[in-house]
Amino acid sequence: MDIRPLTPDYAVSPQIAPSDLPAIKAAGYTTILDNRPDGEIPAELHTPAMRAAAEALGLTFIANPVIGGALTLDNVAAQGAAIAAATGPVLAYCASGNRSSICWALAHAGKRPVEELIGLPARHGYQLEHLRPQLEALAREA
Repeated sequence: MDIRPLTPDYAVSPQIAPSDLPAIKAAGYTTILDNRPDGEIPAELHTPAMRAAAEALGLTFIANPVIGGALTLDNVAAQGAAIAAATGPVLAYCASGNRSSICWALAHAGKRPVEELIGLPARHGYQLEHLRPQLEALAREA
């Protein structure tokens, strides 16, 4: 498990397993946000298994599968809604944490400076500079 905090209330991670959930809860996370489509992973990591394990520990579990290279505005809206509804810190995961970082940045366009939306993920190796025009356009629409 490799938790990478973007903010005090939102972190990303590469794929997690059910066995990671007790440590995630102990670290203070209250919501798990799954950005990984089931078609990419083995059955033991599919949404139903992860949801059952998370909910058994009292964690909120939200599935928002993002297909690599096919992110939609619905994914962005769902990510933003899940973050807004969270009662505590959110841990979002995908294959590497990149999709979870992109969804966070796009969901916060117009709410945070573009430099932060690019710079905070960059501290963990997620390069979002290519999203600058889209982040700026979304900020103007906000």
